[in-house]
Amino acid sequence: MSTEDQILGPQAQRAALERWASARSVELVGVFEDRGVSGATALDRRPGLLAALDCMAEHRAGLLVAAKRDRFARDVILAAQLERLVERAGAKLMSTDGASDGDSPEAKMLRRILDVFGQFERDLIRGRTRAALATKRAKRLKFGSTAPYGWRIAGDRLEVEPGEQAAITRVVELADAAKSLRQIAAILTAEGHTPRGRRWHPNSLRRILSASRRETRP
Repeated sequence: MSTEDQILGPQAQRAALERWASARSVELVGVFEDRGVSGATALDRRPGLLAALDCMAEHRAGLLVAAKRDRFARDVILAAQLERLVERAGAKLMSTDGASDGDSPEAKMLRRILDVFGQFERDLIRGRTRAALATKRAKRLKFGSTAPYGWRIAGDRLEVEPGEQAAITRVVELADAAKSLRQIAAILTAEGHTPRGRRWHPNSLRRILSASRRETRP
């Protein structure tokens, strides 16, 4: 999960995997995750993915499954490298949405198209971020002394704060589950998510939700 994928959080992906496996009588021998990484992160720098590959080999599993094809990678070359590694282990990459199933020439072509669009989407997001920062610098504006929740200031740019991004994802998940702001605050505290202040306040949660929905709005 990377910062632009706040809606498709770890719990939602895990639920999709469990539903998919149950519907096909497939045993999940392990579920692994990488948080706060880019879709272009090298395969050997993703501990969750490496652990999944080790687990697959240990159990001689025939499938490596993700909620969506672009969860494997948002880079055409990395996606191809991963698929080759999995095939050499006698297994197969699949996604719960079924978009990359099958061994026909048409299915293989669709997988390549999905990989291209995954990389295209990543490049678009990166381009929008760079454009926003360039506009801010052009107007000679400075970042405030405090970065938005989920981010930290590094010189003249913003960097991801993985722990806070995980909290943002949880806030969105709980709000989508119709939890009140006070209930969300209590759950975040119980789960150990750290607020900026001394405790979680409804107003700060409201701001987080508002900012998240603006970012994901078409």
